[in-house]
Amino acid sequence: MTALGDAIALVETFCAGQGIGRQDALRLAFIVEELFTNTVTHGHGADCAAPITLGLARDEASVGLTYADTAPAHNPLQSFDADAASLVSSLQMRPVGGLGTYLIGQLIETGRYRREDGRNILELHLPLEG
Repeated sequence: MTALGDAIALVETFCAGQGIGRQDALRLAFIVEELFTNTVTHGHGADCAAPITLGLARDEASVGLTYADTAPAHNPLQSFDADAASLVSSLQMRPVGGLGTYLIGQLIETGRYRREDGRNILELHLPLEG
């Protein structure tokens, strides 16, 4: 988890260099923080030195994020709909967790997951609003 600050700094530096507005930069940082935290907490079960790779690219209307980790196979895109369904339950009946992945699903335009060479690879496109 100590590397999370470095990951967020990478996002901030990229956004500043690409002229991406503050609101879009914050949304992108939120997505990276959520994915990173879930990898460490749920994927690996604890803090560890397993690598996480981030790739960022910008086109005219969106930011592409490629996020890769070596945690056990897990496709977070599958949980977007399930997490949305749990939101209609009463607060007492809702499971703990899942809100972050639901929010990621609301923020992105498209997403693609694949498992390759022992890595989870997630490609997300976040539309730029600012």
